Amino acid sequence: MLCSLFLVGVLLTDSPARVRVQAGPMREAGHRQESFESLDDILQYISDAWDNLKRSLMDCRTYEDVKISGQAVLYLPADAAHSPEFAAIEKRCQVRLARLPAKVTEEEAGNIQPYGLLYLPHPYDVPGGQFNEMYGWDSYFIIRGLLREGRRELAKGMVENFFYEIEHYGGVLNANRTYYLGRSQPPFLTSMILAVYEADRIAGQSNSPWLERAYRFAARDYEQWNRGTHLAGDSGLSRYFDEGKGPVPEIMGDPSDYYRGVAHFFLMHEGRQSPHLVKAGSLTGLASEVWICDRGSSQDGSANCPAADRLGLSADSYQGDRAMRESGFDVTFRFGPYSTETHHFAPVCLNSLLYKTEKDLEQMSNMLGRKDDARRWAAKAAERRAKMLRYFWDQDRGLFFDYNFQTRTRSSYEYATTFYPLWAGFASREQARAVARNLPLFEQPGGLAMSRYESQAQWDYPYGWAPIHLLAIEGLRRYGYDRDADRVTEKFLSMVLANFRIDHTLREKYNVVTRSTGTHIRAGYSENVTGFGWTNGVFLELLHGSPADLRTRLKLSDFH
Repeated sequence: MLCSLFLVGVLLTDSPARVRVQAGPMREAGHRQESFESLDDILQYISDAWDNLKRSLMDCRTYEDVKISGQAVLYLPADAAHSPEFAAIEKRCQVRLARLPAKVTEEEAGNIQPYGLLYLPHPYDVPGGQFNEMYGWDSYFIIRGLLREGRRELAKGMVENFFYEIEHYGGVLNANRTYYLGRSQPPFLTSMILAVYEADRIAGQSNSPWLERAYRFAARDYEQWNRGTHLAGDSGLSRYFDEGKGPVPEIMGDPSDYYRGVAHFFLMHEGRQSPHLVKAGSLTGLASEVWICDRGSSQDGSANCPAADRLGLSADSYQGDRAMRESGFDVTFRFGPYSTETHHFAPVCLNSLLYKTEKDLEQMSNMLGRKDDARRWAAKAAERRAKMLRYFWDQDRGLFFDYNFQTRTRSSYEYATTFYPLWAGFASREQARAVARNLPLFEQPGGLAMSRYESQAQWDYPYGWAPIHLLAIEGLRRYGYDRDADRVTEKFLSMVLANFRIDHTLREKYNVVTRSTGTHIRAGYSENVTGFGWTNGVFLELLHGSPADLRTRLKLSDFH
């Protein structure tokens, strides 16, 4: 770990207000390791956390999965060569080895039984808590933190693992468990590739053959978002979509409890004629069907309920629920209650990331001397930008909104993904100015709330999340709104530091209204997991991108 007394790091901008800062904490002789009072202590915690969150196939902790029960199983691709290490793993960790079918069809995706871990060749960092696998979009923010602390080998190995997923599992996965086959997450792969490549370049280890290989994998993964079920109708844009059917198995506790709650919500708010509800037993081809009894306000799934009174969620609602989980924003009411209409929308976030992917692939093409490819990617980016401006931008409200391609209407749900176009760089100067003026819609004492609607879901008001802060703040800086970026940065970092002093850990999410880690969530996940990979990475990145006077205030402040 980085325990040096020297200040190391890199300048993030050419501005004289931004100075070099340490990548690891300065430690004085006799400083207690268990102290949780200073900025240095939180930096030491983060530095130690990279090892605590590290997993590999030789580490028996890797196979733990509290989301499901049963013996741990490690699945290998059908064509994976046998290795003596597999036998050692099987014996030492009490893991059963199995192989995937040579070809996993869309119908089979996510339903391979029993559920188990998917093989990856390199060590990786996990988010923490119940999330004990390598996740798609979490990994981008984790990699940013790893690179900030000089952990290039681990960061690069994680990117190599994504290449392995593309080659053997069909694309970048939600995470490397069998129940995530057929589902991806927000596409940050080219951002990860370029971050690792730039870190190698700074270290004097530029590797054009690796970039060439990375380019080919990134282009393959990009294509999955631009064909078939990932197309958002005739809009020319993309949507989130999971190839699986019915309830998902990975919800903590009994997943049936969650789906009964969703069905009960629709029964109470829309009646039994709700398009989200059907008579129980009318769905075919589902691994399991969850139903409620339509008796007043009861959510009971009692076997004594007459068949005529049994209601369950529609197949379309399950499809939207799965698409919501691919979006990473699980759960929010952004795409209707419980986001059961996610797959009906072309989302601002996804298409902004795909625009950035196209621009990244254009950049990589130019770096590799592929001029024709560069022109093709530039054209794709220009075409997507034109469509996004047409469908997403609301001139009167000065915000970007998602587009429902089925009803052909723009959403009115104010959501923090309105900052994605600034981070991706496709917003005009006038649009960026309008979004910046609308910061008060989201800004709270602890930073940015995800929305203005208190749905009692974790991805809505009053909760704020580290990754969205990084994207929003970097987007504001990109368009010159440094004062706004500095203010939001200080609010978020000081809140994280204050809570670290109380409970000695970093959290998955924060209540940015009360500046606390307390959550009161009834719609979906209620736990506030500790660890936490992307919060660790974002804290480092925001701190290093801050002006010197802000860092001084954090070091000298008392945020108890």
